[in-house]
Amino acid sequence: MNRRQLLQVSVAATTLGLAACNGTASQKAGEQASSASTSPNATTSAATASGSSSTSSKPVLGLTYIPNVQFAPFYWGVDKGVFAAGGQDIALRHHGAQEGLFTALAAGQEQYVIAGGDELVQAFTEGMELVSIATMYQHYPVRVIVPEDSTITDLTGLKGKRLGIPGKFGEAWFGTLVALNTARLTQDDVTIQTIGYTSQAALTTGKVDAVVGYTNNDAVQFEQNGLAVRELELAPEVPLVAVSLITTFEHLKANREEAQAVAKAMVESMRAVAADPEAAVTVAATHVTGLDEATARKNALATLKATVPLYESDGEITGAIVERTWGNMTTFMKAQGLIDKAVDGASMIDPLVLAS
Repeated sequence: MNRRQLLQVSVAATTLGLAACNGTASQKAGEQASSASTSPNATTSAATASGSSSTSSKPVLGLTYIPNVQFAPFYWGVDKGVFAAGGQDIALRHHGAQEGLFTALAAGQEQYVIAGGDELVQAFTEGMELVSIATMYQHYPVRVIVPEDSTITDLTGLKGKRLGIPGKFGEAWFGTLVALNTARLTQDDVTIQTIGYTSQAALTTGKVDAVVGYTNNDAVQFEQNGLAVRELELAPEVPLVAVSLITTFEHLKANREEAQAVAKAMVESMRAVAADPEAAVTVAATHVTGLDEATARKNALATLKATVPLYESDGEITGAIVERTWGNMTTFMKAQGLIDKAVDGASMIDPLVLAS
């Protein structure tokens, strides 16, 4: 099961309630942002059509397939006029189920897209001239999750245990490799089980001893479903970059002031969401169908509150790009066989966009 199938399954399951170019990146596109779509509050929006073509003269910012509360900063920024007040209004566009994450960007149908830094690296090594101009998630959202009463107290405790993962692709798999590297374990030291997107059932029934999932999704769902869990960090410093604001070098070169305005408005909107998550859920409800229902709204608020800390670095929301992490990421991804050639992390970022 790939991410797009996951999103379709999650839509079917939401009555309770960020693919790239061809090649290896096609399995991995949009997972940080699209991880939101496994949440029980993720439903299709009538207001923002998935895969629709924009005829707007405004620059278009692409979001992954399904509308979700984790895109609240963008809904807020557009609806509250933050982007317009900052000097550059934008149009939002959710991707179609079978659409590649960077396809519309490469074709000029979008000028910006929200995606993982690791996804950018894979696409870059496959020939796409992409650049990150701001960071949405300062912390990688993947964790190893165990029951609260588990004897696994740190990552070394995974040795000889059964570890459930969605599959050997995407951010959950990247995170698994980081966790094993931190614990100085090999893949042969643990029993890695592909469980698709059934972490709730797998951990609850004891099919596995631990799962790899998202702190602002899987961990929240465990709590909502009444299973007490503990989250284990992947590493003291995770060598991966999460959700970022991405454009092409060509567009940035020709539209630098526009890019600066978009990046700064994104950060301002993130700060507004962090300051008032309940109001942000109300705004998101105009884009995400079903959030006016009490249980769905409660779940959405829990998801958003768990997402806000991912924006922050030392208690501040800056959107800053940490160049050191990009260098560490490309080195790690090459060592793990996630990319087939060495690449300079600094060649895929422009930290000065926000700093200007």
